[in-house]
Order: sequence, then structure tokens, then C-alpha cells
Amino acid sequence: MHNLRSYTVPLHRYVAMMDLQERNERLFYKLLIDNVEELLPVVYTPVVGEACQKYGSIYRRPQGLYISLKDKGKVLEVLKNWPERSIQVIVVTDGERILGLGDLGCQGMGIPVGKLSLYTALGGVRPSACLPITIDVGTNNETLLNDEYYIGLRQRRATGEEYHELLQEFMNAVKQNYGEKVLVQFEDFANHNAFDLLAKYSKSHLVFNDDIQGTASVVLAGLLAALRMIGGGLVDQTYLFLGAGEAGTGIAELIALEMSKHTELPVDDCRKKIWLVDSKVGRSSHLRTSSKI
Repeated sequence: MHNLRSYTVPLHRYVAMMDLQERNERLFYKLLIDNVEELLPVVYTPVVGEACQKYGSIYRRPQGLYISLKDKGKVLEVLKNWPERSIQVIVVTDGERILGLGDLGCQGMGIPVGKLSLYTALGGVRPSACLPITIDVGTNNETLLNDEYYIGLRQRRATGEEYHELLQEFMNAVKQNYGEKVLVQFEDFANHNAFDLLAKYSKSHLVFNDDIQGTASVVLAGLLAALRMIGGGLVDQTYLFLGAGEAGTGIAELIALEMSKHTELPVDDCRKKIWLVDSKVGRSSHLRTSSKI
């Protein structure tokens, strides 16, 4: 800790922690567990955001598994290259919406790596049971496409059928290789894919989207705790959101569902208590469904 505290630049602390994780994993987690408040912002937000932006420049060695469009048709074979066999949790991203920083492409790997370190440090899941994965389908970030140190595919993002075929192959390969009980956490996918992927695979796989579901559960818990102080119920309030990203719409939908559960009102009626204001142009609308405004 004395050595870490000697760094004045947060990114240097991040690099030092990642080097330690590679060199002495047991010490890395001992340090993180004993100094959670101080080191959590280093291994995850906010410092991990800067790390992802500069990932090509600070890249030492691969910390997770990369699956790209060029692996199409052999995704299962790529998964089998990972040395650990008993995987319980996979955190996967395609890097299109990293934190609030936008499309960082393949450099978004810092997010699955950081999130899984929390699974271990705070959740007690053994590190060998965690697998960080980045699906590399290109990037629309012009700065990265022109960056000589960018580590991913230098092409515009794949969309439509090409994108969904790769994701379908990936999800099938995960189940085939690790079984039905492996948890797949979708992390930092763009809105237009996040809700679709969650809806599509929730019927056939054990899936979770932290941005949509995890954030929503924490905010709902906060609201319920606040109501104990001020009185009344969820249905007695009106809710206003600035923006309608994954987190915002996920929170709004869970509030509506909880409202409906306790009042027996139709969910559509509960949604009318919730307003979402467009963060770009100031328009507003009621929440209508879990994925659209």
C-alpha cells in the first residue's frame, strides 16, 4: 500500500494493481479486500474508464478472452483455449457503450476484468471460476480506428444479421462448453442491443444485465428506504429521469413493476407515473415498455 500510495497519477495505480494481479493474484485480492474503499475506485470506476480509453497504450498482456468476427464458425474452439474448465461467471461486453465514454471497441476489456475482480473481492467467487470476455465486432470510434496502438479489429461495427449470428454462436458455445448453470452477465452493450439480448436469451440461458437490472435493484432499494422516512408508497410519487439509457429505463421499469405488485394496478397505469426526459433535446415521454419510450 505504501508503494501504491506513492503514485500521484490514478492510472499509474491502476497499472500497478493490474501488474500485481498478474504477478501475485492472492496478494492482489488480499490487498483489495483489506482496502476496499481506497482501491475500489482504482480497479473499477472511475479509473477503469481512463484505463479503457488508453488500453492500447498500457497493454501488457491479455487478461481475458477475445472473440472476434474472424472467429465466426469456431467460437467453441476459442472458448476451449481458456485454461480453466470450471467457469461459473462470464462477464462479456462488445465495448459499444463503456460507462459514459461511448464506443471504446476492444479496449472495453477493462470493464469485464474489473467487474469480475469485484465478484471475487466482494462476492467470494474464486478467480479461476471467472471469465472476462470481449466480443470484438469492430468500432465506430474514428479516433481508435486511426490509433496505431488500438488492439482490436480496424473496421466499422458489424450490425444486423452478422452481429446477431456471432452472438448466437457465442451463447450456444458457452452453454455447450460450461453447462446451463454458467452465469453470463452482459456488460456495457449499447441500448439497441442490450434489451434485445436480455429478452432473447433469458429464456434459454442464465443471463443478467447489470446496467438494466443491477442498477435498478439498487435504486429501487434506495427509494423504498427513503419512503420509510417520508411516508407513503411508490405509487404516491412522480418520477423524472434525465436520459433514457439502459440504467434509466431499467430503473423505471422495475419501479413500475414494484408499484404494480403492491397496488394490483396494471403495469401500464403505473408507467404513467414515470417520465423520461431526453438528455439531448429536452423532449419527455411516459415510460411505455421496458425497452422503448
